[in-house]
Amino acid sequence: MKTATPTGIELAENRRDASWKIIILLFVLLIIFIFSFALGRYPVAPGELLRVLIAQVVPLEATWNDTVETVIFQVRLPRIFAAILVGAALSAAGAAYQGMFKNPLVSPDILGASAGAGFGAALGIFFSFSMFGIQLMAFVGGLLAVGLTYAISIRIRHDPMLALVLAGIMIGSLFSATISCIKYIADPYDKLPAITFWLMGSLASISQRDVYMVLAPILLGGILLYLLRWRLNVMAMGEEEARVLGINTTLMKTIVIVCCTLMTAAAVSISGMIGWVGLVIPHLARMIVGPNYQVLLPASILLGGAYLLLVDNLARLLASMELPLGILTALIGVPFFLYLLLNSKWGWK
Repeated sequence: MKTATPTGIELAENRRDASWKIIILLFVLLIIFIFSFALGRYPVAPGELLRVLIAQVVPLEATWNDTVETVIFQVRLPRIFAAILVGAALSAAGAAYQGMFKNPLVSPDILGASAGAGFGAALGIFFSFSMFGIQLMAFVGGLLAVGLTYAISIRIRHDPMLALVLAGIMIGSLFSATISCIKYIADPYDKLPAITFWLMGSLASISQRDVYMVLAPILLGGILLYLLRWRLNVMAMGEEEARVLGINTTLMKTIVIVCCTLMTAAAVSISGMIGWVGLVIPHLARMIVGPNYQVLLPASILLGGAYLLLVDNLARLLASMELPLGILTALIGVPFFLYLLLNSKWGWK
């Protein structure tokens, strides 16, 4: 029995449909982006917000006080950009890893990047480093963890993918144990609360410098992944098929790991450990646009940025005290993932 293959017209319609979905996702992100400026403890009216933003391009008479500009550009703008960058980075890394490992349960911390970053940050807080020092330690810790994972995995020849996952689990557990050790010996009245709060994830103390610091590694990793998106389609078919089609699978895996590690370590270094974004959002993007990485990767980036920005807005508004992002992403992500598991028609295939 012959299998029907899509015609040229059907392929064109599919591409057009996917393009419209990407445009809609971009529009959703822009709406959340604009409304995020008006939300918070210090209310900013939409009209006033619009005038302040337009005044940055076209000269207007200032009918607002300096506090409004300070809140918009010094407090909310860095935080909004940070939420978009972190969400996009984690989601893109998760989508790339899920295709490379051919496993729907893979997330950006599969190779130990988050645990390594947590160890670096905990060590920085323990030794009373500055905020920049803590973030730098977190970034280096994430790179170190993945570097150790990769160095161990390449020495195991019989099943490289399984070796990579197992090495990542072991290195992640090792760094998690060191985090627990640091928390155990830390000052319970000063250092321990700071370490605990950082590990739960938050964007409360984000500044413009933090955004600039992570912009380069996140953009570098994201652009490289986007340029390699058609190769990710081939890698998702399996290593043997990829080799037959002329892909250097070893080099490709190395590039994907480096890109995802740069993005994940940079994101975690300023936000703390935020789970479920890189696991759930790629599945949601796959439900919307399909498994083709030509559109799946852009959709994951847009959805990840919009999702974490929305969650960060909820974290600021739901309670009198700001809620940690890691708690909210788990409360939202777990029920959604259970829904995916219980409805097989939306599954991996």
